[in-house]
Amino acid sequence: MADVNLFLTIPQGAITATSLGVDGFARHRSPGSGRHFKGRNLLVDLKVKGLSPDFQFLNEGSWRDGKADAEAAMAAAAAGNRTKTALSNNAFSCTPVDAYKSMHLVKTGGEALELDYSGILHTFRGHNCHEEMSPSEVADEAGIDNQKDLSPRLYLVMCPIELVLFSNLTPIEYAWYATHRPGKIFRQVVFTELVEEPTNLAAQSRFRDAREEIESDPEKKTKTVVGDDCMNEIPYHNWKAYHRRDDSGVFVADSKKISVWRFPSELTDSWERARG
Repeated sequence: MADVNLFLTIPQGAITATSLGVDGFARHRSPGSGRHFKGRNLLVDLKVKGLSPDFQFLNEGSWRDGKADAEAAMAAAAAGNRTKTALSNNAFSCTPVDAYKSMHLVKTGGEALELDYSGILHTFRGHNCHEEMSPSEVADEAGIDNQKDLSPRLYLVMCPIELVLFSNLTPIEYAWYATHRPGKIFRQVVFTELVEEPTNLAAQSRFRDAREEIESDPEKKTKTVVGDDCMNEIPYHNWKAYHRRDDSGVFVADSKKISVWRFPSELTDSWERARG
């Protein structure tokens, strides 16, 4: 019987059972050469035990049985199917972040790079949130000292929706706010920090106006600049975490905690050379 993985793809948010392994599945999903196509993604290998997920899916009101769907897909993959979709609709939000076993950064051509799990960055203290909170109140409720550097940060949110936004919040503060904000709450969120504005996504004036708006109002927490297919349009070298410029990385958070996955200390030549 072939070994079977259960992969969550981000930003698509689908779960697939496959016998192809990380590299095989990444190439299987590749749309082609990075010269002509786009298909960047994060590939998350989920914890399994035999032909069953080794975790409990989050409750969705009993409208589907995620475990049974995953087990059926894994059985099909073990029986000879190269891939079998387990959950395609809203799989990201019903999969607990504690189910993540490994994370791989995939280029368009299907070249995969495993990220290093650096552990839990912070466990949130409080959970009371309201729309009028200041950044300092967010920091206090999250259980950290308020930041000293008030320069706005630029974030790429990959899941549950794709956004590029400016924020007066640090990554820990933003993760807390995103998973607690009334009316716009994310059950979980995956994001990273950027080093420069991706002006290929929108007119430069939009970035300028958004930056000026958030710089002029230190009490403002976020200002969205653009959405839709952001991950495909922003090269990995524009991520602050690339080549470990600092201690940032791919941030993964739920309402209780935030964890970080970092680039390896050395990148493989094949991954760096690969297009996309």
